[in-house]
Amino acid sequence: MKLTTIICSAILILFGIFASVYALAGFNVLLFLCAGNAAVYRGILSLAGIAALWLLFWLIAFRPLKFVS
Repeated sequence: MKLTTIICSAILILFGIFASVYALAGFNVLLFLCAGNAAVYRGILSLAGIAALWLLFWLIAFRPLKFVS
């Protein structure tokens, strides 16, 4: 479960970096890596949604920030 959380976090960090490159330079790195294939592009974008849902579940179920205050 810890490995899954680390992988999902890494995926979301990569997507954030790709999004910032697109926002600042106008070059879509993810679309370039998918060779312009729209089906593969949408499939990889759905992976980001699944990773975000997993991290949301993890934060609700295990409450790692409960004792931070």
